[in-house]
Amino acid sequence: MPRRPGPGTTRAPDPTSDLKWSDVTPERLWLGRRDVMAGAAALLAAPALTRPAFARIEAAPSALSTDEAPNTFEEITNYNNFYEFGWEKTDPARNAHLMTTDPWSITIDGLVERPGVYDLADVMKGQPLEERIYRFRCVEAWSMVIPWIGFQLSGLLERVGVQPGAKYVAFETLHRPNEMPGQYRTAIRWPYREGLRIDEAMNPLTILATGLYGKEMPKQNGAPIRLVVPWKYGFKSIKSIVKIRLVEEQPPTTWQQLQAGEYGFYANVNPEVDHPRWSQATERRIGAGLLAGRQETLMFNGYADHVAGLYDGMDLRALY
Repeated sequence: MPRRPGPGTTRAPDPTSDLKWSDVTPERLWLGRRDVMAGAAALLAAPALTRPAFARIEAAPSALSTDEAPNTFEEITNYNNFYEFGWEKTDPARNAHLMTTDPWSITIDGLVERPGVYDLADVMKGQPLEERIYRFRCVEAWSMVIPWIGFQLSGLLERVGVQPGAKYVAFETLHRPNEMPGQYRTAIRWPYREGLRIDEAMNPLTILATGLYGKEMPKQNGAPIRLVVPWKYGFKSIKSIVKIRLVEEQPPTTWQQLQAGEYGFYANVNPEVDHPRWSQATERRIGAGLLAGRQETLMFNGYADHVAGLYDGMDLRALY
């Protein structure tokens, strides 16, 4: 195991190396990686398909977009975390072709007026699509700029009718190990789960994305529909959603269940609060090259003007 900085360190990660699964995950889970079933190994060995032709998506530009230059399509689709397909950054691009995304439906239930199983077309019905060019900040201290195509989550929630008792929104990812070979690894409590407070979910910045770069969402990036919450660390933006439930109590989330001391429910980007094993004060922009160096991380990933008020009176150090 690589040597790790102790809790409270302010030392930035080595800019010449990437954090690996073993660096960001509790040791007992990293070692459990060797317990992957033989069936999963066979799937992982399947040859990757060539890049498919993606359907174009028409979307209006958004005033909420950053003016920073986006990363390339190749960078966005070949460097990401989607542990359902493997533990290395390139595994999702290699293995996600196994996942079936058509047909697709989402169960919406709990404290809503119109619960039901909605097919993807019905979920998107009447929702105006926009291109949102957002900064994306991973908890591992790397970042990108991504031109998502999507619609505000608030529009869908308003359509299904939020009951007064609803205080949180819980999400679940598809659970289909025969198509998502990383799910053969039993240390993680599949399916992947995430959640937001209701006011976070209703914030205009929070979107359900169905594409990027003007094309339908690639499978390795969370096809056919994923959450994007740009002021939070990337693990909050759950991919390949099949269930949305409105609830009164704070829902369990995957990384908080795995290691609550390192991955909190809120997971707001905060350069003043280090991860217990590395600094969050700076970040490495993917594609910038080593000569560009590291850049300072912005509070709430640069979206403080839009979201800081959500946490008035709360201890931001406790919201990791």
